[in-house]
Amino acid sequence: MFDVLIVGGGAAGMSCAMVLGSAKSKPFAEEKRIGIVMHQRTSHLQNALFNNVLGLAPGTTGATILEDGKAQLSDIYPHIEQIENEKVKSIAKSSGGFIVVTNKNTYESKIVVVAIGYTSLVNIEGLDNYLEPHPRAVKEKDRIWLKNDNHLVDENLYVAGTMAGWRSQFAIASGSGAQVATDILTLWNGGKHTKIHDKV
Repeated sequence: MFDVLIVGGGAAGMSCAMVLGSAKSKPFAEEKRIGIVMHQRTSHLQNALFNNVLGLAPGTTGATILEDGKAQLSDIYPHIEQIENEKVKSIAKSSGGFIVVTNKNTYESKIVVVAIGYTSLVNIEGLDNYLEPHPRAVKEKDRIWLKNDNHLVDENLYVAGTMAGWRSQFAIASGSGAQVATDILTLWNGGKHTKIHDKV
């Protein structure tokens, strides 16, 4: 049983995982089991080139960020379980949270974060009732979102990044993932607003 399972290893998903991972030393988070399904094939980062993102050297590619992000998670937050080479097929409510079925395995999680791209080709059974045309994308591109209230789709079901209704900008998607992580940390911390900062 995961405490949180993140679906999607792009900007929003990895940002969410890193913020959750950075809370490991906090009493309310130290025993939590966190996983991320790293399916990245359809991530818009695959073809991205960044010259306008604060903190990234001009010329940084999205493909590099995807690889470096996975390494950063492994090196600094090894307790985050990276699930490779699996694609989520369905997400269903259960008595304990959710059952997440991939093309290879079945997982249980108390909380699920959907952090996949906003393409209309998304085919995850169980999300259909929440899907609507994307409110901030050009209509001709046929983009979708999971209707939500401040990233919350349903009880313990969150969405981050472009699928949350945000525009397709790296900094926005990353920030959305971090926001969801702090919302989850706040939940774990008994409702006390929580953020995690490292200091020199």
